[in-house]
Amino acid sequence: MARTICIFVGLAAAAIAGPVIARALAQPQASHVVDRIVAHIEGDIILQSQLRELGAFQQLIEGRAESDDRLLAELIEQWVVQTEAADSHFPQPAQSEVDRETARLAAQFTNPEAYAAKLRELGLSAMQVRQLLARQIYVERYLDYKFRPSVQIETSDIETYYQKELLPELAKKNQPAPHLADVEGQIRELLTQRGITAVAVKWLDETKSRLKIELTAPGAKP
Repeated sequence: MARTICIFVGLAAAAIAGPVIARALAQPQASHVVDRIVAHIEGDIILQSQLRELGAFQQLIEGRAESDDRLLAELIEQWVVQTEAADSHFPQPAQSEVDRETARLAAQFTNPEAYAAKLRELGLSAMQVRQLLARQIYVERYLDYKFRPSVQIETSDIETYYQKELLPELAKKNQPAPHLADVEGQIRELLTQRGITAVAVKWLDETKSRLKIELTAPGAKP
């Protein structure tokens, strides 16, 4: 499927040997920013400030932000997942887990001063970043809980990925190829995440089609 869920971890062959960078979730921007409503979802709203914040967070994590249309689409999908998770009383992540993710993000910078300077540049507070990370953990964990049991990975799927994706990717980088047995578990998890993403995309599209969503931003798409 060409589209991937905004709130999902992106996985590729290189992810077997390296860390995964997750996409961001939205939280309202500081109150001093002039704001406007960009979408109504059932009885809730999405604000322009949330688009700005999500874009700033994407720049912090990935070095770039998507278009406003894509940011809005992501916020709508996040609303869908967060609403169902909250209605089902799905537990929030432990503060210790949020602490670890916050520390991991800050450690990507040369020192605490450089991290703080980047936050100032993007107009983000440390509390906003922490809230975004907490919501990211919450939503990703709920989608995993909801869809992992339905995803079945066969041995043939793992062998196909190894031969047609992993080995060619490593060859392009002139990196040695591991034995299949050494990476089988990692490949299985990667393919499981792909499967979760695929079924979650379908579920989100079906769910959004039943909701009352009104966009106020010209040309925007849910």
